[in-house]
Order: sequence, then C-alpha cells, then structure tokens
Amino acid sequence: MVLLLSAWPAHAQELEPRAYSNLPVGLNFAVVAYAYSEGGLATDPSLPLEDAHLRIHTTALAFSHSLDLRGSSGRFDLILPISDLSGTALFAGEPVSRDISGLNDPRLRLAVNFRGAPAGDLKAYAKYMAQPPRTVFGASLQVIPPLGQYDPARLINLGTNRWAFKPDIGFSRRVKSFTWDMTLGAAFMTKNDNFFGGKHVQQDPIYTTQFNVSYDFDKGIWAAFGATYYMGGRTTVDGVEKDNELGNSRMGLTVAFPFNRHYSLKFNVSTGISTRTGTNFDTYGMALQYRWGGGL
Repeated sequence: MVLLLSAWPAHAQELEPRAYSNLPVGLNFAVVAYAYSEGGLATDPSLPLEDAHLRIHTTALAFSHSLDLRGSSGRFDLILPISDLSGTALFAGEPVSRDISGLNDPRLRLAVNFRGAPAGDLKAYAKYMAQPPRTVFGASLQVIPPLGQYDPARLINLGTNRWAFKPDIGFSRRVKSFTWDMTLGAAFMTKNDNFFGGKHVQQDPIYTTQFNVSYDFDKGIWAAFGATYYMGGRTTVDGVEKDNELGNSRMGLTVAFPFNRHYSLKFNVSTGISTRTGTNFDTYGMALQYRWGGGL
C-alpha cells in the first residue's frame, strides 16, 4: 500500500506491486505513512501551469480488510491523506506561488481476485501457498470523492473539486521467489464547474498500464521494481481544448522489512522516466504497517 499512499495526488500514476496477490480472509491492516514529493506538477494534471516546482509532505492513515467475495478473495481499502504543499509555477507567463496545509481527497477501493485466488482462512491460505504457482486474475474500482481542501480562487489546491473513478484489471504470477504482475486501468473524472474563478474544466480519461516484478528474500523481506505508462487526460476549459495530453512514464522501487507477524516497514522511491507534459516529479516514502485478525 505504501506506493499507493505516496503517489496519492496523481491517481493515475501510482505504482503498486502485488496488487492482486492472495490474502487470508479476515486480515486487517492499519498503516501510518509519510511521503515527500518534489518536482513538476504532482497535484492535478489538468492545471494549465508551466515550470511548476512543488514540494509536498504527506502523512496518511489507511485501513485495509481482506474479504470473502462469493468465494473469491478480495479487499477493501480506505486512505485518508493530509498534506503540506508549497512551491511556484507560471500561469499565463506570470509567476504564482502557493503554501497550504490540509486534507486531500480520500480514497476508497474494492478489489477482487476473480480467478486463481479462492477465499479461505489462514490454514487454507497455507495450503494454497504450498500448491504449484497459479496465475491470479483480479479487478478493482477506486473512488476518490471531492472532500479535500479546495479554494476556487487558487490554481493549486489539495482537493480537486470533482469525483474520480479508477477501474483496473490485472494479473499476477508467482514463479519460485519471483512474483510478476501487470495491470491495465483508466481514470475517469467528472467536470469541475468551479475552477479558478468559475471556469468549467473537463478532463479526458487517463489510460494506464503497469508492470512489476518482486523477489522474496529470507525472513519475509521482499523488494519490487515497477514501471508505469499513462496517456490521455487532455483538458477542456470553458469549451477550449488545451494541448496538454499526457504521455508519461515512471518507475519505482519498494522494499519491505517485516519485524514479526504483526509489524512491517516499507520504503519506496519513484521517479519520472519520460514526460510529455507535467507530472515530472520524484517521490520518497515510508510506511509502518500493523496487521491483525484472520487467525494470526
């Protein structure tokens, strides 16, 4: 979950290894995370800004629960981020600056592994892991309501003042100590009818693909490398189309260290590879996770 937390502002751009791995039913995860992002625009790709350089400190609380969804394993996630943002940019050739702290748009997600990962308790999960590797197929829907701090008199905000929906589908495959996974997804945004002085902004869907490979070391330590490419997202402001369609890619690294069956610590870093417009930023994050339930 740490990469999902650390890339909260750019909801079509996060890297999340092992998104469709199997879990025992009834597990709960509580996460406290911190992330630092710096560089090009990392809040909202639809903003008509140039030469943006923002610094964002984010602290987030998250909860996840594994479910039995008609015999298939799944999970529900809730993420509540709070950020401190500062930085500068150019708007219509004029310099603008912003310094703000507050609540970001929260996230809710429901995911299900509809093939290859049957629901079961901890004992059933142990038997599942002892069997020959399977390919797991899954899907999820993420909903981002417009509850973050927003001021229409400002260009840069922590909230987006619009709903966002992000469905995706993917698979994972465990081969000895390696786990390979790939996802395809899209982000659909509603119209913002109160953008910077009452303007109306509509953004085209953003389409994404992501690939991760992770390796299991001894004592439960694992590391993952991933890359993502996202495109689309052209915006229309008061009926005028902008030349700001995305065609960007990012890569990232995650390392997880479990202390015991309940606690683990994760670190991650991600950076841009190529950028057509906006969102060229670096992110560094860490998360402390506590898990309980499910027979642990």
